[in-house]
Amino acid sequence: MTKVLILHFNAQRYHERLAKRFPAVEFHAFHHAKEAEPVIAGIDVIMGLGHNIPPALIAAAPKLKWVQALTTGTETLTVPGVLPPHVLLTSTRGIHGPQMSELAFLNMIALNRNFRKMQRNQAEAKWEQWDQPILEGKTVVIVGLGILAEHLAERCKLFGMTLIGVSGGRGSAPHFDEVHPRSELVKLAARADFLMLLVPYSPATHHLISREVLAAMKPTAFLINLARGGVLDETALIELLQAGKIAGAGIDIFSNMPLPPDNPLWRMPNVIITPNIGGRSDRFVEQTMTVLEPNLQAFIDGRLKDLRNLVAH
Repeated sequence: MTKVLILHFNAQRYHERLAKRFPAVEFHAFHHAKEAEPVIAGIDVIMGLGHNIPPALIAAAPKLKWVQALTTGTETLTVPGVLPPHVLLTSTRGIHGPQMSELAFLNMIALNRNFRKMQRNQAEAKWEQWDQPILEGKTVVIVGLGILAEHLAERCKLFGMTLIGVSGGRGSAPHFDEVHPRSELVKLAARADFLMLLVPYSPATHHLISREVLAAMKPTAFLINLARGGVLDETALIELLQAGKIAGAGIDIFSNMPLPPDNPLWRMPNVIITPNIGGRSDRFVEQTMTVLEPNLQAFIDGRLKDLRNLVAH
């Protein structure tokens, strides 16, 4: 009998849904990794958010054959030595487009229109009007050209925006007006009204958005990070924001999370902070099921070549 460990804050919802579809599978559902210690030795499959599956838990699973990450990012699992070579790894790449795009638009519209100032005025019952900047005609430079970027770019075009992509490998992408290599990032940052980060984290993208890139941005431009904390030089960003060299920022993910209370970003009036919710939605379980159910069926049937979103490690 296949034994599956579900590790998630909504573990019971996953359990209920999957147990109905796969009655011959033995499921164990927990919120925290420590709770799984009594059963981990017999587990064949682990399902959970990639960054919430501890290497120590994997090391304690001698029968493990497959890890299904409930995230697009799998960088914590592909670190050398974390997964044995024979263990398969899959992601839920492709399901996060709606929520990520909506958060991107929330940030672009709120930053562009200075919605935080409107909220402060509302709290003070202060009536103040100013011309409202619109997204039409604005240029979005998206760093990272995966499925999320394509999903967002398609929607940006409906707003009449210009799309410029920055990629480590692709020369073109749907819905983009231009695509350029990372080597041109500094000059592309200078053209951006919004510098949007959607690039995966790796040693090659560590601080890809460097002080030099940030310094090239227009004083009227905004930076939005929905990628990974490590791709952005946060210290340089803080300094440039404090100096008024960048108009503002929207940040959903940080190098150190939760963001410490003494971080100056909390108190900046032109910064929007969200608590790493970019990939979340009220339909997340249903969204992930579009990958989980066919993948689990393929695994049970022994059709390993049919597993979706296989990740090399």
